[in-house]
Amino acid sequence: MSRTLSFLRAQASTNAQGAALARPASPAARLFAWVLAAGALLAPLAGHAALFEDDEARRAILELRQRFDAQRVASERQAQDLQRATEENAQLRRSLLDLQSQIDALKGEVARLRGQDEQLTRDLAETQRGQKDVVAAVEERLRRIEPAKVNVDGREFMADPNEQRDFDAALAIFRRSDFPAAQAAFAEFIKRYPQSNYRPSALFWLGNAQYANRDYRGALGNFRALLQQAPDHARAPEAVLSIANCQIELKDNAGARRTLDDLVKAYPQSEAAVAARERLARLR
Repeated sequence: MSRTLSFLRAQASTNAQGAALARPASPAARLFAWVLAAGALLAPLAGHAALFEDDEARRAILELRQRFDAQRVASERQAQDLQRATEENAQLRRSLLDLQSQIDALKGEVARLRGQDEQLTRDLAETQRGQKDVVAAVEERLRRIEPAKVNVDGREFMADPNEQRDFDAALAIFRRSDFPAAQAAFAEFIKRYPQSNYRPSALFWLGNAQYANRDYRGALGNFRALLQQAPDHARAPEAVLSIANCQIELKDNAGARRTLDDLVKAYPQSEAAVAARERLARLR
């Protein structure tokens, strides 16, 4: 637009100059011509000013456009960053959900394993109890089968479990003062176990049962069998004293005195020897 104005001004100046040359100049005409000439001289300056203003406007527009482009780029970058942050946030949420799911699954697995562990603990305890019961049963069975060390009347030896059981049962009967049953039980024991280490003790208690049942001759035979088999037995002094008692009951006082003398000589430190001395004093 400024260029058009400059062109029109230049064209008017040219026309005015031509008209002035064609007719004589009047004072008014000369004044008008001078004004036109001044305008023509000032027109380039106005053109330069307009051109300067156009460059400034152009630079301002360029700067605004650059700023707009920079802001647009920054906005686009911010939008991209926001979108990326949103996507990352969504991905993070998905990851957190997956992690929570894994944690829940692990909790369930831990609970399942804890339950299995508790069940295994119970199973192990039950198995151990069963093993203890089996071991106890085996030990009891072995105890009933295998010989065991026993101590009877100061003598220690190995005895068969059945042998020990039968001897203890017969002795228990004697201690209940059931002398007929005790006599039968000890007689059966000696018959069943003729080589038993219990035999001397069994003979002693059998003789006592017979004495209580007034079977004095039978008692004499078993007490003498004890002395013959085991003269150093702990019950030997009592067996000798019991022989003397049987002889007294059979009215064999002479034989009783000899037996009591033998007792005092053979076992002088025994309690039976003390009783023998007292009886000897009464028999004389």
